[in-house]
Amino acid sequence: MRIVIADDAVLLREGLVRLLTESGHQVVAAVGDGDALVAAVQEHRPDVSIVDVRMPPSHTDEGLRASVEARRLVPRTPILVLSQYVEVSYADDLLATTGGAGGGGIGYLLKDRVAAIDEFLDALRRVAGGGTVLDPEVVGQLFARRRRDDPLRELTPREREVLALMAEGRSNTAIARALVVSDGAVEKHVRNIFTKLTLPPDTEQHRRVLAVLTYLRN
Repeated sequence: MRIVIADDAVLLREGLVRLLTESGHQVVAAVGDGDALVAAVQEHRPDVSIVDVRMPPSHTDEGLRASVEARRLVPRTPILVLSQYVEVSYADDLLATTGGAGGGGIGYLLKDRVAAIDEFLDALRRVAGGGTVLDPEVVGQLFARRRRDDPLRELTPREREVLALMAEGRSNTAIARALVVSDGAVEKHVRNIFTKLTLPPDTEQHRRVLAVLTYLRN
């Protein structure tokens, strides 16, 4: 495989170069920052890129942001994130690129949890082949974050039913008929939905649209 490596830790970067070369692969570029990663992907169109999360200048999430940009500029370019950290914000954005035209070819492994070289090389091959490889710890943190950020988590099961029917464009009266409850009961559920979704006081119709948008996004 033709591989790009992006990691600002020189010893690790050179160690990966040696490991991959001895395994029969070609490292076409080894860089130390996000901008250089994007440039290398555009220039070399590698079979897969291995990317650290925290790189210059801020050492926060440059690698992930650069990976998202590389996938935007070179759709379907496979990326294997190899890091000590789970950065859930841009990890979500990167995983979102596996949909639609982006395709698969995404991996996220934690350096400290890679137990064997053969397993790492196998994961690299799977990502290069369009697969998705995620460390269980990464999956756990992503799901935990989504549960925390889900604005619908405060709704009762009945309120979720009401909101689902609102998303179908039904009026309060039609919702009442579908659920076999009174119009007053539906109006109470709708008020509770607006309150729990922290929708600002506005016209009733506008808030219904905002509530439906929140439902469809989640």
